[in-house]
Amino acid sequence: MALYAIGDLHLHFGSECKAPMQRTDPAWRGHVKRVQTNCQTILKPEDTLVLVGDHSWGKDLAQAQPDLEFIASLPGKKVLLRGNHDQFWEVGKTARLNALYEGRLFFLQNNFFPCGDYALVGTKGYCFEAPFYLDRRGRVKGWDESGYAQAEKLVDRELARLRRSLESARAAGYNRYILFLHYPPTNLLQRRSAFTDLAEEYGAHQVVYAHSHGRARFHDSIQGDFRSITYSLVSGDYLGWMPKKLLP
Repeated sequence: MALYAIGDLHLHFGSECKAPMQRTDPAWRGHVKRVQTNCQTILKPEDTLVLVGDHSWGKDLAQAQPDLEFIASLPGKKVLLRGNHDQFWEVGKTARLNALYEGRLFFLQNNFFPCGDYALVGTKGYCFEAPFYLDRRGRVKGWDESGYAQAEKLVDRELARLRRSLESARAAGYNRYILFLHYPPTNLLQRRSAFTDLAEEYGAHQVVYAHSHGRARFHDSIQGDFRSITYSLVSGDYLGWMPKKLLP
């Protein structure tokens, strides 16, 4: 039984694609077929695939349904995390989504998904991304302080949701965790954050995130081993649309 992850598919079978880059960047050419082919090649029925947010451009469940059906058709067990563009998914209706797609898709929010000895936990997350003000040498000399203050409120909300996910797994007897975020765990100015601190508090084995896609964004946050935790970016275009193997 293996665990894989990929994010930012931005499917639009039933809606309009709203990202110019997705229509013009060669990295996105034929990406849906590449995802399908790669998943069919590497995934077995007993494997688990985590989709790390931004699944659909659909503005509601009716528009997103064809995209969710595509994901459900992929091999293995599918676990979905909420991304910033997933308008079809309201946090308060997660239980309804899990009931609707029971046995086909699992929606990860304020809950956990068992994967062998590990509990898969997660939330959308958040980090302050912009605007930053640069000097003549391109170094950050300041940032939008009101925007940063608002971002911190969103960070606090997402931290609370992530802790609920972790605590639900702990209450079920798990003590090994793989933590999923849609947003990166840190922004350009940070080496640590409240999310990395929480991961360390619970002894997470890995932290996996997406959102940073487009070549200029691939190195916005932590990658590799940091303070005894492995951090991985799994945005689809970063991976060349090949899901990343996380376990075993």
